[in-house]
Amino acid sequence: MKFLVRRRKVAPAIIIISLIDVLVVLLVFLMVTTRFKNTPSVALTLPETREAPKAGAGPEKPPMVVTIAAAAPQFFVGPRAVTADKLLGELKDAVAADAQVKVVLRADKNANWGDVVKVMDFAKQAKVQNIRAYTRTAGAK
Repeated sequence: MKFLVRRRKVAPAIIIISLIDVLVVLLVFLMVTTRFKNTPSVALTLPETREAPKAGAGPEKPPMVVTIAAAAPQFFVGPRAVTADKLLGELKDAVAADAQVKVVLRADKNANWGDVVKVMDFAKQAKVQNIRAYTRTAGAK
């Protein structure tokens, strides 16, 4: 009888430290190259103007942005969709927190003009003193 002594096959060694290093580098790369947006993901076409104010970085606090879309949901406060009734409450809460709050309207070019007027009326009911509208410069994309 002949007994063979089998050699055990050595499992291939996977160096996991280098894999972790590669994953960390990929994670850092993705975090650095990703753009973070604070606007709702509603595609808007802003109206054009030749006298658009230049955006400047000032020490003042950022305005409350109210977005009016052409399709439902129509009203957004920052990135959150709200109803018309809740929008009035949000504006009143903002004025209660800061009497000098600035409200900026971002209305789609094809949005219903009645909705724009409704938001402006809500701002007046909430006693907002400073209301502005975002536009884009003529010829800009």
